[in-house]
Amino acid sequence: MRHPALPRGPRDALSGVREAERRRGPPGAPSPRGKGVFTVAAHTLLMSTTARLRDRRVHLERRATASRAVRASLVSLAGLVGGPVTNQAGEEVGRVADVVARLYGQDPYPPVTGLILRIGRRRTFLAADAIGKVRAGHVRLRTARVDLRDFARRPGEVLLAKDVLDHQLVDVDGVQVTRAADLYLAPLVDRVVLVGVDVSLPTLLRRLGPRRWQARPTPERVLDWQAIAPFAEQATEGPPEVRLRASRAALHRLRPADLADILEDLGRAERQQLLGWLEPEQAADALEEMEPAELENLLREAQPEHAARLVDAMEPDEATDALRDLTAEEREALLTRMPAGEAAELRRLLAHPEGTAGGAMTTLLVTARQDETVAEVRGRLAEQPGHRTEIDAVAVVDEDGRLLCDMALFDLAVAEDSSTVADLVGWLAQFGPPVTVHAGTALAEAADRLVAARASSVLVVDDSDRPIGRILADDLLDALLPERGRLHFRRFLQ
Repeated sequence: MRHPALPRGPRDALSGVREAERRRGPPGAPSPRGKGVFTVAAHTLLMSTTARLRDRRVHLERRATASRAVRASLVSLAGLVGGPVTNQAGEEVGRVADVVARLYGQDPYPPVTGLILRIGRRRTFLAADAIGKVRAGHVRLRTARVDLRDFARRPGEVLLAKDVLDHQLVDVDGVQVTRAADLYLAPLVDRVVLVGVDVSLPTLLRRLGPRRWQARPTPERVLDWQAIAPFAEQATEGPPEVRLRASRAALHRLRPADLADILEDLGRAERQQLLGWLEPEQAADALEEMEPAELENLLREAQPEHAARLVDAMEPDEATDALRDLTAEEREALLTRMPAGEAAELRRLLAHPEGTAGGAMTTLLVTARQDETVAEVRGRLAEQPGHRTEIDAVAVVDEDGRLLCDMALFDLAVAEDSSTVADLVGWLAQFGPPVTVHAGTALAEAADRLVAARASSVLVVDDSDRPIGRILADDLLDALLPERGRLHFRRFLQ
């Protein structure tokens, strides 16, 4: 008879289905509770997916470059620089040397705040309120008289030609690092704003041709500015929180693997700036997805205090791998800058030889006692959402900390809230003892045991059978096949 605490059958994916069918009765026998759960889950998945697609469609439709009117009125920055600035009488006042925009602010599209004019040998600033009309290669002023003054950079302002054109940018939609071949301005409501970027090679070649070609925009190649995260560390004297707000708004949508790709493609200064924008946990997740050689270079480039914070935020097994690639002197410099407890844990992991279970395990473990209820264990799991990809089971231990059972999250999920852990341990005993290895076990042997058990992880225990760590299947794969690298889907396609 099936244990009442486990209404849906055992944990093993294949034998579990067969065993569940046998215990459930003849084919076609109803399972109201299971059916209801799966129906709700499917409905929730469908609704959440639909909502995400709808939100993305609305987000794209709100982008300025989706408007035909805006695309028809694009003005090329490359064509504008060097162009004439005339007053209402048609007289030339000067030439455009650069365009000033408030890049790091609250506006989704940076507004133009003024122009840098070249009048003879003098460079002077013209405020945006004096600008009447901006068109291809030409600026016309509102009045015949203008107030020219020296330029003083204000918080959040950048010089578009000097600070952004030909500089690295992150295309958040395309998840790639690119370089601005041209920038596009357009009138929006009652002001001129920066609406897009052109990153194509033909545009770069256009800029090398005759001036009449330079002013021709190519709207079919424009990337909307809302899909861009700029890097211009020296481009503003504004407060850091202004730059932070603008960049996180574009980057928070990226997955860790995507951020890892971007970090690997950026130059040294730009990727250190990007790391400074990210929360430590988000940065650590991205670092865990980087190629070992790239991660090694990144940690060496960073200031020791910053590198220590990044490694400290990584999962223990990933942090250990990162530290192994450094020299003993570099490794010690980071460890001495970490909290004492975390540094001691990493030193213990580093003491295990590479290629053994102890050298590849994570010390992140969730344990439970037999007298606890399922609801209590679930509550403790809910307190660790940041480790959801590193926790696939709960180790059940006795009063002395010795291992009794390795309880998969599936078993915990389908059990009744009021059931005790002891109930589950008794029921799971029919499937044999949990799969374990010792710290000195070779990784190849650990992999064999994991495959034979058809499990997603294997526990590492000491000589007294107390759990000291866990090796996940993906970590075993990384350790046994280091030459394969991280399989990032975007790079695979490229």
